Amino acid sequence: MSAGEIAALIAAGAFVLLVLLLAIPLLKLGKTLDEATLAIRRTSEGAAPLLTEAQTTVANVNSQLDQVEGITRGVSSITTNAAALTSIVSATVGSPLIKVAAFTYGVRSTMRKRSDSQAVSDARRARRAGRRSS
Repeated sequence: MSAGEIAALIAAGAFVLLVLLLAIPLLKLGKTLDEATLAIRRTSEGAAPLLTEAQTTVANVNSQLDQVEGITRGVSSITTNAAALTSIVSATVGSPLIKVAAFTYGVRSTMRKRSDSQAVSDARRARRAGRRSS
């Protein structure tokens, strides 16, 4: 055997050793990828029922929101009607009541002025009569 053949045998042995050393991590990586594939498969199988339940929940929420929208429209209509009724009552009852209140205030103030002026004139008469008698 020549020196070239021995060097070739050593190189071939080193290459086999390198291939064996690289084969171990590659085998472990293959097992890891198999486990990852299984985990993804289980997750996707478990996600399907969750998505179905989420769809059902969203459908129920949408129907509830439709009912709430109807209730909101009803309340809005009632509020509008109450505001219109209030303005009608205020216009029909409020204006006459204000007029009656103003009239009674005028009558009371006139009566008070008359009684005050009557009291003043009675006091003057009494004072004059007191001066005359003295």
